[in-house]
Amino acid sequence: MAQPVQLLVGTRKGAWIYRSDDRQGWRVQGPILLGAIIHHLVADPREPGVLMMAASTGHLGPTIYRSEDNGQTWTEAPRPPAFPKAANPETGRSVHHTFWLEPGHASEPGVWWAGTSPPALFESRDGGASWESVAGFNDHPMYAAWCPPEAGTPDGALLNQIRVDPRDAAHMYVATSTGGVFESADRAKSWRPLNQNVEANFLPDPYPEFGQDAHYIALAPTNPDRIWQQNHCGVYRLDRPGERWERIGKAMPSEIGDIGFTVVAHPACEDTAWVFPMDGTEIWPRVSPGGRPAVYRTRDGGLSWERQDQGFPAEQGWFTVKRQAFCADTGSPVGLYLGATNGELWASGDEGASWRQIAAHLPEIYSVVAAPL
Repeated sequence: MAQPVQLLVGTRKGAWIYRSDDRQGWRVQGPILLGAIIHHLVADPREPGVLMMAASTGHLGPTIYRSEDNGQTWTEAPRPPAFPKAANPETGRSVHHTFWLEPGHASEPGVWWAGTSPPALFESRDGGASWESVAGFNDHPMYAAWCPPEAGTPDGALLNQIRVDPRDAAHMYVATSTGGVFESADRAKSWRPLNQNVEANFLPDPYPEFGQDAHYIALAPTNPDRIWQQNHCGVYRLDRPGERWERIGKAMPSEIGDIGFTVVAHPACEDTAWVFPMDGTEIWPRVSPGGRPAVYRTRDGGLSWERQDQGFPAEQGWFTVKRQAFCADTGSPVGLYLGATNGELWASGDEGASWRQIAAHLPEIYSVVAAPL
């Protein structure tokens, strides 16, 4: 049964919110902060009506905004994520932008986590008003090796994802563009790499302990011990307590490959996930392979994949989907939503079997998050 849903859309030039009672007709709110880069816009599942937004506001720099009325009004954080002042300014770090926002565990109302560029982890315990640097990661003795300043993406080096185990607030994962995936079992006090068998074909040692570019990780909602990963070098799956990732993307068609930015886990089936491949050939054009966009779905844990392209352009569709811009709702059947680099917003109400465009001509889309309405 379709459920009312809202899509929180962050773009290069502001934010928009699309709402629907039936996933057919959509009403729009926005633009919000027109002209600002909105890296991430998310809802707090613990507090209805509360939204949090990570923005880069031109000369005012990176900041966080909070809304308590579903986006009608916004309040800027008095103290957004920032590193402690360094004794030597030449060796200090400064936050270029906040890339990822993650609500804290259900047992910790008011707690939020943030990932930034350069790669760093921050925590708020007062609903996003003030943020503290998490020393367990940011000041780790291995930080310089895990997060070398010369590594990164076209948008800078990133701590691009935070995942909290829904069963245990102390158990966390982060994904970075410089070191791969890291795990903490003590609420971010200590960290260790979790990258066994994940390729980094751009390094002298293609299977290092750390140094991978983890584009995206997703915990299966019905089984948080299953982790999906879209990496710079393929699609992987890890079943805990195992330590070794399996490259399931090798089962993708060879002419398509398994390179992309994001992976979406089915909310009710641990064996099902979706990816949106992009052209990962030598020049990395970051477009749909052959100009023919499609989603690929696995329903057997990655042993096989099926193409889902009904409704997408059959040719000359030269766009891709960034790592935060593909998501699912919790309806039955599941609704899927993706935002493209060309400013188009697409939706599927039948788990990817068919797609239709619900918005066009937006600025380049950075993130799309589905939340209950």
